[in-house]
Amino acid sequence: MEGSEELESSLLTQPWASVRFGESTFLAKVCFVDTGYILLISDLSSVWYESADAEAVGQRSKELNKRLTVHVSSFLNHLCNLMCPLLAGRPSATTSFSCHHSPSGLRLHVKSELSGLPFYWDFHCCPAPLEMVFRHLVRPLIQMNLVLQCQVQELTSLLLQKDAEIEDYRESGATLSRDRLRTKPFQEETFQQNFMAEVRSGASPLSFAKGVVGRCDQQLQCEVCLAGWEHWWG
Repeated sequence: MEGSEELESSLLTQPWASVRFGESTFLAKVCFVDTGYILLISDLSSVWYESADAEAVGQRSKELNKRLTVHVSSFLNHLCNLMCPLLAGRPSATTSFSCHHSPSGLRLHVKSELSGLPFYWDFHCCPAPLEMVFRHLVRPLIQMNLVLQCQVQELTSLLLQKDAEIEDYRESGATLSRDRLRTKPFQEETFQQNFMAEVRSGASPLSFAKGVVGRCDQQLQCEVCLAGWEHWWG
């Protein structure tokens, strides 16, 4: 059976995704295997997780779905088929999700169907250990920030080179065949000031996160996690 440490390591290859349950927005990531699952979820104020093996899944299945007698692997496969489309931004119209804060953490309730019968599931999430928060959230964000800073510097240099190239063409007498293609020279300081003004506009952290957690950013998350912390600080 795949151990909890191996399961958590597998979770590193999964990107964060923005999800909404009722009026609440979260960042979440999940990994399912034949022997269990691990879920990590955050509202950027707290981070919760649940790791459940096949035995725990089987016991909870009996408590919540007394009319269903399918194998534990079928429960896990069904949960995977419900959660993964949700995190990919394609939630099923026949499945509902709701979350409730409790003294012990966060409970995520799922209601769906399996084999023509009602299917219920509760993820019992407790506060994530500090090391898990650093490993899955803080360190990847720092790594991504470093990578994106380098990317911005390279793009800025490329824009300035392009402007110099265009100016050289103009001085040589070249003209645009279509005036709508005309652009103003890139002003790095003005660009930075406008960007900072947007950051200060008051958008909530999760609203901002929802805008940046796209496919390219999700791929970048996976790449920096696979590269490892030592790659950047070793």
